[in-house]
Amino acid sequence: MQKVLLVSQKDITLFKITFMTRRHISLKDIATELNLSISTVSRALRDHPDISAEVKERVCQLAERWNYRPNPMAMGLLKSNTHIIGVIIPDLATHFYSSIVSGIDNVASRMGYYTIISSSYESFEKEKVCVENMINARVEGIIACISQETQTYDHFKLLADWNVPLVFFDRVCLETFFSSVVSNNQESSYFLTKHLISKGYKRIAYLGGPAHLNITRERKAGYEKALSDYNIREDATLMSYNILDYETGREATEQLLNLPEPPDAIIGMNDTLSYAAMSKIKEHGLRIPQDIALTGYTDEFHSQLVDPKLTAVSHPRLDMGERAAELLFEQLKGDTKVKQLVCDCNLLIQEST
Repeated sequence: MQKVLLVSQKDITLFKITFMTRRHISLKDIATELNLSISTVSRALRDHPDISAEVKERVCQLAERWNYRPNPMAMGLLKSNTHIIGVIIPDLATHFYSSIVSGIDNVASRMGYYTIISSSYESFEKEKVCVENMINARVEGIIACISQETQTYDHFKLLADWNVPLVFFDRVCLETFFSSVVSNNQESSYFLTKHLISKGYKRIAYLGGPAHLNITRERKAGYEKALSDYNIREDATLMSYNILDYETGREATEQLLNLPEPPDAIIGMNDTLSYAAMSKIKEHGLRIPQDIALTGYTDEFHSQLVDPKLTAVSHPRLDMGERAAELLFEQLKGDTKVKQLVCDCNLLIQEST
């Protein structure tokens, strides 16, 4: 004999509520349940005067019970804008980039925008995918810092064809086409090198990044100018320009320390290289700064955590992020001028020199 399972209307309603609260609810779901058109549901939720109070109450009660939330992407597409901006950074885990993203998000939130963040993981190919994904997501604008592998820029030029505003920060390119926010790289590197010279150091080594990056060129120029101004001869054996990688930084420091005349001070072009150098110096049993001084580019927070505390150039990270976002929103409002903003850095003198 076949058994018949009896299901009450209450059970059906409970099932619907449970199912609906576990996925994203659309206007269509509400419209179907109430036997209304999608446009009627939409207008009811917006308190449109053409919709009766009774219908508004039914729609709002169901929307609340099913935990309905508007889909900003769908709403934006209907209005030809999404109120979403994209941010592409080389590394999600680095405090430098996360601080800049915080500044960007501060401004975006104030303007009523959402932020999508994507990482290139320092890969040129991944960066191209990030740009494509941002376009597919219909972002209204992009703020980006290029990967250290990036040497061609057609994927960024594509954004101009799609009329997607773009602003670069820190590592930049195509300066005649796109606005950017950078730090005063050459000046800060000059004063960092000058500080070491004033302390009596003569053989000052420099750990730099890939030669094609703007920050590498500019910081190298500041370092070389300081040596020239204070009549210290450049020594090619004291200069290393390679990828911005921790193990690469350790290998470069090892080579420096094994020179017949090793350096008496080392400058790291960024925090990765500075901390790599510190690790290798300690492995050699050398004291900082008694045997060798160490400086670099990092943030106040992490420079305080290492032993000894690191003398370093510190960026105004939050300000850089906010200014980059402000430039982007100026473009979204119709300002087509290309602007290059330069933020001043601070030299934080601590125990490592």
